[in-house]
Amino acid sequence: MQVIRDISELREPLSSTVVTIGNFDGVHLGHRRLFGRVLARARAAGWTAAVLTFDPHPSRVLAPERAPKLLTPLPEKARLIEAAGIDLLWVLRFTPDFSRLSPAEFVDRVLVRDLRTRCVIVGPNFRFGHRHAGDVHLLSELGRAAGFEVEEEEALVMRGQMVSSTRIRELAELGRVHLAGRLLGRPFSVAGAIVPGAGIGRAQTVPTLNLAPPDPRFPRQLPKPGVYVTLTRVAGAEHESVSNVGRKPTFGEHELGVESFLLDYRDGRIEAEEMEVQFLHRLRDERKFPDAAALKAQILKDAQRSLGLFRRLRRLQDQLAEGS
Repeated sequence: MQVIRDISELREPLSSTVVTIGNFDGVHLGHRRLFGRVLARARAAGWTAAVLTFDPHPSRVLAPERAPKLLTPLPEKARLIEAAGIDLLWVLRFTPDFSRLSPAEFVDRVLVRDLRTRCVIVGPNFRFGHRHAGDVHLLSELGRAAGFEVEEEEALVMRGQMVSSTRIRELAELGRVHLAGRLLGRPFSVAGAIVPGAGIGRAQTVPTLNLAPPDPRFPRQLPKPGVYVTLTRVAGAEHESVSNVGRKPTFGEHELGVESFLLDYRDGRIEAEEMEVQFLHRLRDERKFPDAAALKAQILKDAQRSLGLFRRLRRLQDQLAEGS
């Protein structure tokens, strides 16, 4: 997949594209169904399958006080879109000037002139142009005049849950990470650099890996503070783990963060620069303990509960494999 930030970066000129447009934060099951439809239409016609997204999130420019926390930073979003088979990802810089384009100007400049669009496929709540003046109906009218088709993809509903980035954020904030993962089609996760901790865990409780705090300019969505059964991915390997999202109140108030205790720790040291924490199940709230010894005893209980869950998961996987 080619990733561009300006149309001038194309390796070769476009002739015809099938494109979908949106923020695609989370790249959830609804987004992936949309990408699949784009890909199928493009392959059938011999055209380019393209995704147009924006950076930063438009709300970060137009209403920063209401901007949502990110589910997937741009590098992760690009990786997931590439995995869906898309040919071209255009990360268009969203600016105040760009936001003032009318729907007709957006169609003329971006879809017709730059992308050579033959078909646009969007979701039912798609809006575009200055003050969100354009909707799917207007896009269809402009498309007929410009010579491209518009198709609307229905919203995806799973077990009564609307699959949307907003709903996934809500579930994460409630600590319902298993449901958030169901809508994502993969475990809800956060990733980033590993940073040194204060040394409290190694000295007084259990050694942990600490995730770097998010860039305050682009805050990421964390689960509700508490203790979770997790998989922590480090240096290409997955480790069964228990992770805490919180402020370590037993040792005084700290910055909100994520730390993982790997259940297969041996020497207590891992040489790696980055980590990803996948949240599977919420165990309990974070709380203040009377001392480090009491906290360590609780962490070891959490670890035993987590190991039991992982054993049950492995048995279930074995049973499913035998039945297939």
